[in-house]
Amino acid sequence: MKRGAPPPEWVPEITTSGPIYLAVVEALEADIAAGVLNPGQRLPTHRSLAAALGVDLTTVTRAYAEARRRGLIDAEVGRGTSVRASPAAGASARVETDLSMNMPPQPPAAAIQVRLARTMASVLRRGDLARLLSYHPGGGGPADRAVGAAWLAPLIPGLEAERVLLSGGAQAAIMALLTAVARAGDVILTEAFTYPGLLAAARQAGLRLQGLPMDEEGLVPDALDEACERLGAKVLYCIPTIQNPTTATMSLARREAVAAVARRRRLTIIEDDAYGLLPAAPLPPLATFVPESTWYVSTVSKCLFPGLRIAYVVAPDAVQARRGQAALRATAQMAPPLSAAVIARWVPDGTARAMLDAIRAESRERQRMAASVLPAGSTAAHADGHHVWLRLPQAWNAPAFAEQVRRLGLAVVPGASFAAGPAPVEALRISLGAAPDRDVLAGALGRIAAVLEQEEGLAPSEVV
Repeated sequence: MKRGAPPPEWVPEITTSGPIYLAVVEALEADIAAGVLNPGQRLPTHRSLAAALGVDLTTVTRAYAEARRRGLIDAEVGRGTSVRASPAAGASARVETDLSMNMPPQPPAAAIQVRLARTMASVLRRGDLARLLSYHPGGGGPADRAVGAAWLAPLIPGLEAERVLLSGGAQAAIMALLTAVARAGDVILTEAFTYPGLLAAARQAGLRLQGLPMDEEGLVPDALDEACERLGAKVLYCIPTIQNPTTATMSLARREAVAAVARRRRLTIIEDDAYGLLPAAPLPPLATFVPESTWYVSTVSKCLFPGLRIAYVVAPDAVQARRGQAALRATAQMAPPLSAAVIARWVPDGTARAMLDAIRAESRERQRMAASVLPAGSTAAHADGHHVWLRLPQAWNAPAFAEQVRRLGLAVVPGASFAAGPAPVEALRISLGAAPDRDVLAGALGRIAAVLEQEEGLAPSEVV
């Protein structure tokens, strides 16, 4: 649907592969999340939407039934179908603790506010402040690129600065890379559950996503190989470390196996390593196994704090870096110069590493708390990560569960929001970092555990 003045009736853009009815549901979910559709807004009748899409009536009926099951819409005889009213509209549903935003915790030991205030004051005293506040090269200048190489040294030793590019966050980098390596209509392979920013970027670029089977280590190499053979796909997007949302982390052997498939199938890889620096003993990225065909993305925002809008892109080589630089410039002109100036001071003097160590220590404590409060065996997690993946009992439907805990003042994200196709399991992502302290987090997790202890879950009539 066009992003502008709302049309008389909503008509989805169908850009993903797979069953059309599920593509309608995914488009509906994305447009609700983006604010294109508002709570209470009327949707087209089954017949008018079928005519607009050129599909049979059964397809739309099936799509609306699935949307109701996911808790996205309401349907009443005589009043038609509408977007479900947000439970947040009532005072009883006010969100007290947001566990939906996946951000690093901000512990006192990191001293973020104090350090940032001091550094900003120092930056603003620079003699060349006018130059700092002007335009900068798309992809960053040589000094900023050298800082990126130093920051990524624990993951990619000996990285040449000429391969590193600066971006205003990972989302801008992913969008730029998709436009550089794929054309509208191409198939992009990814995990069955993946980063919602990829879902949005693919829709915007007219790309078709194909979600692939996963196990406890993430992407399954044989499934990747089969999809390449069947679909002729040439681009893979994946998150090998603390995968978002499932927390799966590829072992060294799994990385080698995925790299072998990529090399044999001549795949271009976009490796989103947002969480790669969080583990105390990080594993080598895919970019170290197949550097000739991997575009590597690492964001500072997931290591330190979201407002520091800096991400680094590592190109396969210096020639490809120039191509990536042009794509970044066309997408977002340049990275925020003030953020770049801050990280340019914090990396060389060790401040960034010290803050990361403090954040990692806090994340570990919060993960221990989650493991002790949530039912044993119900979650997947990484000891140094910011989130957990909660698999729900059979009686529960993820959107309905999210709505139930929202009535208790909590916000979590249903697994369907991450699904690159039909969601294979009912699950939720619970982010541990946004809670202001451990006491608040403990109370929030306790409320979730209490809901899980309801033996019957929701009755079928409530889930539909």
